[in-house]
Parts: sequence; C-alpha cells; structure tokens
Amino acid sequence: MSLHIEAHGTGSIPLVMIHGWAMHGGIFAPLVDALAEHCTMYLVDLPGHGYSRDSELPLEPAICARAIADATPPAAWLGWSMGGLVALRAALDMPQHVRGLAMLCATPRFVSAPDWPQGRDQVLVQQLATDLETDYHSTVDRFLTLEVMGSRDPRGELRKLREEVFSRGEPDLRVLQEGIRILDQTDLRAELPTLKPGNSWWSAGRLDRLVHPDAMEWSAAASRGEFHVIAHAGHAPFLSHADAVAQVLLPWLEANR
Repeated sequence: MSLHIEAHGTGSIPLVMIHGWAMHGGIFAPLVDALAEHCTMYLVDLPGHGYSRDSELPLEPAICARAIADATPPAAWLGWSMGGLVALRAALDMPQHVRGLAMLCATPRFVSAPDWPQGRDQVLVQQLATDLETDYHSTVDRFLTLEVMGSRDPRGELRKLREEVFSRGEPDLRVLQEGIRILDQTDLRAELPTLKPGNSWWSAGRLDRLVHPDAMEWSAAASRGEFHVIAHAGHAPFLSHADAVAQVLLPWLEANR
C-alpha cells in the first residue's frame, strides 16, 4: 500500500509536512489553517500511522523520504520531532527535490552522548522500547506526556494530542518499535554541513523538554541555517502557537520556493 498523503491549502508555495512518532498528518491542522492562503501542503501519514497503517513500508527515514518524494512535487519539507529525521534525510539525499528543510522541534540526534549533552537520556528511550511490548497504550500516553512537558498549557495540549493520536486508528506496534529504534540510533550531525547555506530553518519551543532548544541552535549553526525560538511554546508549537510559527516560517518559505 502506498502512503496516505493529503493536499490542503490554495497557496503557491508547495510544502510537505511530516508528523512525529505515533501521530499522523492531521495533527498539523492549526498550522495548515494558518498557512492555507500561502501554501499548498502535502500532509503525510508515515508507514503504520494514521491512514497509512496498512502500509508495509518500513519506518526507515531514507525509504520513507523516497516514497514521499515519488508522490509529491518539488517542495520545502517540514518535519516535526521524529518526522524531522525523515525530512532531513530527504534534504541530504535529494537536494534537487527538497527545496528547503524546515525542522520544527527536531534534531539530527535525539539521544544524548558525551559530545551531545543536549539530547534525551538514552535510558528513557530504551525503556519506552521495552514498555511497548507490555503496555502499548500506556507507553504511547507517557510519550505524549513528555511532549507537553514545559508547555504553558500542558493539559490543553495533552488533551489535543490524546484526541488525535488514535483518531485515524491505532498506530501499528511494529512501526512504533521501529520509531523508537530510529530515535535511539540515528545521528546525522556530521552531514549537516553538506546542506546548502540558508536552505534550512530550525524552530524550537523555548519550553520544550523533549528536544532542547540548544540542540536546535547548534544544528542551525552547523547547517548554516536560520534559527528561531517560539518563546512560550513547548514541543508542539503548531498546536499552541500556530500563528507564531507561520509568521517566522513564511518569509523563509518565500525565499526557498
């Protein structure tokens, strides 16, 4: 089965949007509304997620990137959280197709290392992988709770994430496990300097406790891209501050259309 990709908006700027772990393209609805007059957006459901639940593609960034590219026109790509690893892989492998890379609360390496203190504790990530085997729903809910940590409105954002996570059916356990492995093992930091200067956009939530703003600022510098902070946002600024995200994203999109 091919990936489910929805087109939204009437604007002249093409933009591919890729969601995070356990979610689906519908989660971007507030940002889609904010960009609808300026962009034509292609909202992807990754393999095993949302309406792509029956897709047999592996949740491997390079494979997903190629499948998305085959189904969409040349465009800027925006990736949120784990979706950023797919967008980044696409920008590195297919610069002729990916006109610009927008990373929203996403980094080239998720877990910490001696030379990467900005990452999340690897023990936490590995525990999520173990817990998926025994308590699927509670593990997903715990990750959603991590996503709203630091937010000015954690209850509201958590309620929205809980409403959306299973609204297109439950994500497949196989790809949830693959996603945790990707977060645990992927490290694309060394490839960032190969991106075209000015061709990447990195936006962090100042209150994000899952992807640290310092990690994104470092990544923007390494790729010679733009860096922005949404002052009062957590890990999902497209839910809480969609207009603020659109305000800093649109000028960059115009320059990379």
